[in-house]
Amino acid sequence: MDFVLAIAIYIFIWWITLFAVLPFGVRTQHEDGSVVPGTPESAPAKQQMARIFLINTVVATIVYAIVYVVIVYKLITPDMFPYP
Repeated sequence: MDFVLAIAIYIFIWWITLFAVLPFGVRTQHEDGSVVPGTPESAPAKQQMARIFLINTVVATIVYAIVYVVIVYKLITPDMFPYP
């Protein structure tokens, strides 16, 4: 696999997994009991973006490793899918 393609695939996987990881461990202002005037109750009480990015990087790296193995060792190829 080309180095630039590998980096592009990793960035793509990182961004996709970010949307799955964003709600991990988020407490809303309503759950925390301190709603700031002018904000919705569902807004996060504390921003923990560094923690979210770290978790996301770990998850994305695991997913990327799986995708890398599948691509390099050709575990799934287009020939495996039936044509209509």
